[in-house]
Amino acid sequence: MAQNMPKRKIKDSVFTNLFQDKKYLLRLYKALHPEDSNVTEEDIKDVTIKHILVDADYNDLGFSVCGRLVILIESQSTWTLNIIIRALMYLIQTYHDFFKRTRQNLYGSKKVDMPKPELYMIFTGEKSKNPPNTISLSKDFFDGEKIAVDAEIKVLYQEDEDNIIGQYIIFCKVYNEQRKKYGQTKIAVTETIRICKNRNVLKEYLESKEQEVVDIMMTLFDDEQVLEAYAKDIDDNATHREARENARIMLKNGRITVEEIPGFFPKLTLEDAKELEAEVMQLA
Repeated sequence: MAQNMPKRKIKDSVFTNLFQDKKYLLRLYKALHPEDSNVTEEDIKDVTIKHILVDADYNDLGFSVCGRLVILIESQSTWTLNIIIRALMYLIQTYHDFFKRTRQNLYGSKKVDMPKPELYMIFTGEKSKNPPNTISLSKDFFDGEKIAVDAEIKVLYQEDEDNIIGQYIIFCKVYNEQRKKYGQTKIAVTETIRICKNRNVLKEYLESKEQEVVDIMMTLFDDEQVLEAYAKDIDDNATHREARENARIMLKNGRITVEEIPGFFPKLTLEDAKELEAEVMQLA
């Protein structure tokens, strides 16, 4: 399979495309920190971790502000506490890159300068009840026990037409509704865009990049159908060992998530999927 195929997850792709523009990235930052009114686009630096092996990102979005703050954000449509582990790994890699870039000596006696971290998950999926406002390694993996290294993630899930994060969440919810109504069709895409523009949700972005957004979404519709057919075909005929190898390749290429592996590959368990994730991360 080609390594430069687009990501399969539609909302991740729209999310990435939206916040590649510094104008919208600044709005996102100000939604998180409305008190910091003096920050400009020039003060924001992209620090999203790039995949070494393929043309893709590890995490959805990472940026630093004036060298004093580093913010990592993941957009998720499926609820998972494993985001805490991934965020901690992304943060460590981000700090590694920062110290290398700033040429600071971690083995010297002088205390290094490092930006304060903030971790966020934008949750756009369905859950029987509202998600918690925060999740953390100590609370959710170790029953609140004090541990040597902790990570806390703020969960953002509220629809809000007054800020760009809330608007993005509304966009995802509208898309989910239209997809249930029309299936994986162009009308589901165009209706999503029409409804959002009428509600003044991401209106400027959708008007300026409407055809690009349609192309992204339709390409990923096709990609999803190919992926499902491909996974079914290979799993119908594969041994457990072959299923692991095929799942590993798809995971490495950003074609599937850890949580989705057991669904596409019935011969594999979630534990198999986590082992494959560790293998892929180690090779990267």
